[in-house]
Amino acid sequence: MRRALENTCAVMRREVGRLGRQPMYMVLMVILPVVSFAFFALLFNQGAIRNVPIAILDEDHTTLSRKVAQMIDDTPTALVSYDVQSIDEGERLMREGKVMAIVQIPAFFEKNILSNSQTHIENYVSGTNITVNGLLSKDIQTAVTTFSAGVQLQILMKQGLTQQQAMAQIMPVRFDRHVLFNPHINYGYYLSPSFMPMMLMIFTVMATIFAIGTELKYGTARDWFRTGGDSTGAALAGKVLPITAVMFLISLVMLVIIFKIVGTPLNGNLGVILVGTLFFILAYQSIAVLIVSLLANLRLALSIGGGYSVLAFTFSGLTFPIMAMWKPMQWVSCLFPFTFYTDIFVDQMLRGTPAVYSLPDLGYMLLFVVLPLLCLPRLKQVATEEKFWGRL
Repeated sequence: MRRALENTCAVMRREVGRLGRQPMYMVLMVILPVVSFAFFALLFNQGAIRNVPIAILDEDHTTLSRKVAQMIDDTPTALVSYDVQSIDEGERLMREGKVMAIVQIPAFFEKNILSNSQTHIENYVSGTNITVNGLLSKDIQTAVTTFSAGVQLQILMKQGLTQQQAMAQIMPVRFDRHVLFNPHINYGYYLSPSFMPMMLMIFTVMATIFAIGTELKYGTARDWFRTGGDSTGAALAGKVLPITAVMFLISLVMLVIIFKIVGTPLNGNLGVILVGTLFFILAYQSIAVLIVSLLANLRLALSIGGGYSVLAFTFSGLTFPIMAMWKPMQWVSCLFPFTFYTDIFVDQMLRGTPAVYSLPDLGYMLLFVVLPLLCLPRLKQVATEEKFWGRL
């Protein structure tokens, strides 16, 4: 045991020297991760989607039509940027990408309301962005519904009803919606803790593959193993642990940005997030070791590792819920540690879930850490046989 520890420390000292001599390590493990974290912090600085430009086609030009247009403009999402004169003009603006919706107020709008006749307002949404269109449609519908309820309220009160009686007729069933964990619908809270860990994941994989792949590319792998006393376990542990330490420190920078700069709430246990982050880094390092051991090719391993990392976001359930996926795709989502890490992050960050409920996700990530055990013989083979060296 003591001998193994000495061999591991010897490889670690060698690896720390390599980290200092090769600028690419600094780029992959420090510069690019921090720059990407800062980029996403600035990108989601506003948080919620606000002031999406829309066009109003007012064919009535009356007090009530201007009132409903003003109510739509007062909503958080919609910003009336254009007053168009025809539906063709509005369609042109939408095709040019200048507006995301067109609201058409018909002629005789006020006359129909005052004569107690039914009228209507048309809303044309782009549909190219589901999230934006959903929020726009909701806010525009809320504004029009509120306007309509106000008109009905005035009519009923003129007929002698009290305000309470009139409201009971207009809205016999009242619906209250309570958003429990992100009441402001802040996209910074939702997306920052998704994209930043994704960057951490990508650069962890890239740095680990680069560390082992360059040993093969430049034919120094045999020296690496000799430093570790020809022990595969000591050689591998000494190789990856310095990278683990650096990436974990960078993850602390990520967490500071998420919780202090972006302002994401922390309703749960920070300790669980820290342990989950460490397991997350180790899991993706293990996957990187498996990839480079099997391929023994630096360029191909970097390509496959990058592709695998990016694909994790698709199956994380952040854009399309896992529970709504086709059943085989739900199984595929379990092939990515990112899926379990985002569960931990959302549970502990927003939901304030008791720590015990995050233990299964921690356990699943630990399963990925044993992957190098499956490829130790292969790793020793590619590191000690010259036929695997010199590949790009």
